[in-house]
Amino acid sequence: MKKILLIALAAVAGLFVYRQIQADRAEQDLWTEATDTVPAGSGANV
Repeated sequence: MKKILLIALAAVAGLFVYRQIQADRAEQDLWTEATDTVPAGSGANV
């Protein structure tokens, strides 16, 4: 019984870590998009 509980606890912890990594990646992507410089020749320099 203890082994099953330990496996379930490890699975929940793994899921939490996975979701946290995904959230951090999404925030980093947003930050990168917001702070990217505009490439030359894109027509934004009017």
